[in-house]
Amino acid sequence: MRRFRTARWAVVAVLLTAAIGFLPPGQPAHAAIDAATLGARYDGTASNITFRVYSSRATRMLVAVYDSASGSQEKADLLLAKQSGTDIWAATVSVATLRDTYGITGTVYYGYRAWGPNWPYDAAWTKGSTAGFVSDVDSAGNRFNPNKLLLDPYAREVSHDPQRPGMTDGTIYGSGPANRAKDNGTQAPKGIVLAAPTTGGIGTKPVRPLKDDIVYEVHLRGLTMNDTSVPAAERGTYKGAAAKAAGLAALGVTAVEFLPVQETQNDTNDVDPTSTEGDNYWGYATLNYFAPDRRYAADKSPGGPTREFRAMVKAYHDAGIKVFTDVVYNHTGEGGPWNASDKNTYSLLSFRGLDNPTYYSLTADRQSPWDNTGVGGNYNTYNPVAQNLIVDSLAYWKDTLGVDGFRHDLATVLGNTCQHGCFQYSSTDPATALRRITTEMPPRPATGGTGTDWIAEPWAIGNGTYQVGNFPPGWSEWNGIYRDTLRRDQNKMGVDQVTPSQLATRFAGSSDLYQDDGRHPFNSINFMVAHDGFTQKDLYSCNTKNNSQAWPYGTSDGGSDDNMSWDQGGAATDQRKAARNGFAFLMLSAGTPMMTGGDETLRGLRCNNNPYNLDSAANWLDYSWDTDESTFRTYTQRLLAFRKAHPALRPADFYTASDTNGNGMGQLNWFTPTGTAPDSAYWSNANNHALAWRIDGTELGDSAGALYVAYNGWSGAVDFTLPSLGSGKQWYRVTDTSAWAEGANQVAQPGSEALIGGSGTTYSLGARATLVLIAK
Repeated sequence: MRRFRTARWAVVAVLLTAAIGFLPPGQPAHAAIDAATLGARYDGTASNITFRVYSSRATRMLVAVYDSASGSQEKADLLLAKQSGTDIWAATVSVATLRDTYGITGTVYYGYRAWGPNWPYDAAWTKGSTAGFVSDVDSAGNRFNPNKLLLDPYAREVSHDPQRPGMTDGTIYGSGPANRAKDNGTQAPKGIVLAAPTTGGIGTKPVRPLKDDIVYEVHLRGLTMNDTSVPAAERGTYKGAAAKAAGLAALGVTAVEFLPVQETQNDTNDVDPTSTEGDNYWGYATLNYFAPDRRYAADKSPGGPTREFRAMVKAYHDAGIKVFTDVVYNHTGEGGPWNASDKNTYSLLSFRGLDNPTYYSLTADRQSPWDNTGVGGNYNTYNPVAQNLIVDSLAYWKDTLGVDGFRHDLATVLGNTCQHGCFQYSSTDPATALRRITTEMPPRPATGGTGTDWIAEPWAIGNGTYQVGNFPPGWSEWNGIYRDTLRRDQNKMGVDQVTPSQLATRFAGSSDLYQDDGRHPFNSINFMVAHDGFTQKDLYSCNTKNNSQAWPYGTSDGGSDDNMSWDQGGAATDQRKAARNGFAFLMLSAGTPMMTGGDETLRGLRCNNNPYNLDSAANWLDYSWDTDESTFRTYTQRLLAFRKAHPALRPADFYTASDTNGNGMGQLNWFTPTGTAPDSAYWSNANNHALAWRIDGTELGDSAGALYVAYNGWSGAVDFTLPSLGSGKQWYRVTDTSAWAEGANQVAQPGSEALIGGSGTTYSLGARATLVLIAK
């Protein structure tokens, strides 16, 4: 498959124009354009800028060049020439010409205007006119409109959002009879021509295997907006986030996963800080796949977001922490129709106005988006050119900006094998975006080393999109079955049926999902909560969602009605105990644990389970902890340290029951409370709510001879008979999550564990509690 990343074409003469397309006297045409670099780029001596953009259907294109981000007309219109035998449109202009002829002496801002079959060029056209107009959309799905200045998909930074304080009129980007003639050039977001970074590195990337990671999912702005230890001007920024690297390392985090940080529409969040109407806090509506979001930069000058993001990455790398970002390649911020019954009412911001059928999956008649995402329509991930942009974007964030891994939102769309009129997922088709990503940027090996950590959200909303366990080798997945099984067992006893066998499968790494295709336990990203849904506190404090609250806790629409939550009867001590259990599950299970920012201090949102639009103090992390919150943070920190200290909890491969070293213990053995091995009847009986297991540390390179975990899901205490643990050793208690043990030392420091006894000792474990023992 020919890729623009590696292919080169000869260049035709480039016409530099001031609207009519003639080369100014004395200005030579520039040759040898490197078509591997779409976007706007300086040459090696910074003497010339070449603009390149893809469109297979345009019939005429120009680039409008500005000396300011907004409020003024363009200084020059440069006619782009279509390169022979390609669908790349290009023009080169010297920096001297921009300075001497057009008066552009500083930052160069730019955007494209395009004509095509539905709106062919007419010499009578002027900005704001309809000369040449045929239709807003034609039978092939083209939506060209030269009155709309289009953002370069390959721009390295974006000047501002489409709407922002002082400019909230979204109709200037619209099509249809009321809006097609509105010219938006003075207000539209523009690409910024940047030189490649030459100063400030990204540090040394950690090479730790994913199995040894503990992932901390957090919103970059929300991480520091409430943090008074960060200077006010730096709160909510990349620079502010960099200041938290040491603290997260001290907590025990090894990988920070930021919610989307690519440019999205969020400047309007500040127009009315107490309104949630139309606000976008999470950022799952990408406007540009290369630009770090300017709103999150303390230095908002051109180039500032890029420099600051790289410096932040270096700070995390210097602390030994990987940086993951959440990326959204399944749909874009252009959205769907304004009016579902009117095929004309669409926004034209970038992709749609450049080459709609290339960048978007459309219905069979090419008149509407194909929508498996529920947020406006699918990105056309099966088109090779649209795939190029995904792969080029990921490579840029990985190599230039320093990111170590990516969590892909609604990732099944990456496996689509159909461009228009259908959706069909495949994990094996080599032509999918999913497979190309894996092939061109190899995953990190199971043993660690160079590579990329690939994480999928393995579902969307349409038919065929739920694919938990069905991603290809090299990919890890958010394990929604892990989450749901353990939530149901904790919170739905007597309502939902969960068997001990189901519990054991999740605790042991979900071999039913990942072993048959050669994957490993760490490919299961285990989580109890995420940004999308209840917080850890609310999971155990709320019976139902409550999204219709007043600011700052609402109002938010949507959100699942099936949360598998329970308020534990209303007692705060029981709610905290349930949260301790849920967190212990993560740290004691085979797989890669993911916690959410604020889990460590029981951050709550008063039962709002869909706070996507709350850019508010209630949705930012809170650093004013009370005693219970500080105690829970200590519990969290010590459990993280315990997991990191015991490789037996982080197996590279699935556990076996075999005793390979002859010490009388299998690598992993399961037990009933009586200390016997469960038989098939016990395993399959959903009325059994207690289970224990022992891991032989000697077979897994662990300093502990053995580890023992018991979980009592019953509403009353259960006696557990402790199993054998090796000659001359006894069991010592690391933690009991029961309320009686609540306090700073609920998880014992190494060396201070309480002696419990040897094989055959009975331990009475309280209601709904978890016990961890170590053999010494």
